[in-house]
Amino acid sequence: MVRAVFTWKKEVARLGVQLTYEHWETAKKPVFSIDNGTKGALEVLRWAYDHYRDDLVYACSFGAESMVLIDLIARIRPDARLVFLDTGLHFRETYQVIDEVRNRYPELRMEFLRPEQTVEEQAREYGFRLWEREADECCRFRKIVPLERALKGRAAWISGLRREQSPTRRSTQFLNKDERFRSVKICPLIHWSWDEVWETIRSRSLPYNPLHDRGYPSIGCVPCTRPVAEGEDMRAGRWAGTGKTECGLHTSR
Repeated sequence: MVRAVFTWKKEVARLGVQLTYEHWETAKKPVFSIDNGTKGALEVLRWAYDHYRDDLVYACSFGAESMVLIDLIARIRPDARLVFLDTGLHFRETYQVIDEVRNRYPELRMEFLRPEQTVEEQAREYGFRLWEREADECCRFRKIVPLERALKGRAAWISGLRREQSPTRRSTQFLNKDERFRSVKICPLIHWSWDEVWETIRSRSLPYNPLHDRGYPSIGCVPCTRPVAEGEDMRAGRWAGTGKTECGLHTSR
C-alpha cells in the first residue's frame, strides 16, 4: 500500500495536476505504447489505478471484452471496484457468467446498480414495454441514471469500447473527456480486434457468456437484443430496426 501511494503521488507530481474532467485542458496526459502484448491495455490500466486509486470504477457489461478487462485488472488490482447496470431485463446467461466471474475473482468488489423503479413499476407509470415505444427513455431510466449516481464524485471510469466495434467508436482514445458523466473515460482495449479478444479468452480459459456461441456478439437486455446474421455489423442485433445504435452511455448529453 505504501508503494502504491508513493507511485500515485509521484505520478500526480509529474503530471502537475490530476487528470480530471475539470483539469482536462491543463493536465498533462500520458502517452502509451501499443507495441506490446496487450496493445497498451495493461499499461493504461496500471497508470489508471496508480493515478486514481479508489477514485476509479469499472462499469462492466460482462460481455467478451469485459472478460479480458477483468482478467487484466485482476493482475493489477484484485480488489478493484466493478459495477454492473442491472436493468432487470438481462438474459439468464448473463447472470450465470457473473457467478462464474465471482468464483474466479473472489476479491473483486462487485456492485449491482439497479434503477429506482422495477420493470413492473416502470410499466405502471409509463406503459407496458416502454423499450418498444421510447427506447432512449427506457435506457435513460434503467442504465444512464444509475451510472450517473455511481460516478457522481468519481474522477474516472473504465469502459471496454473498441474502435472496431462501430463507426461511432472509431475515434475513441485511451483517455477521453466524458461529457455525459463529466469524468475521464478510460478505454484500454481500443486497438484490440474481435479475434484478439477471443484468442485471449481461449488461451486464458476465461469464463464468457454462452450467448456469444449462439450468434450474439453484443449482449444487452433481452427485449432489445437479437442474434446477428452472417455479414451483419457486430452491433446490428442491438435495438434492431429502430435506428438506435447506442444506449446513451457513450454519447454526449
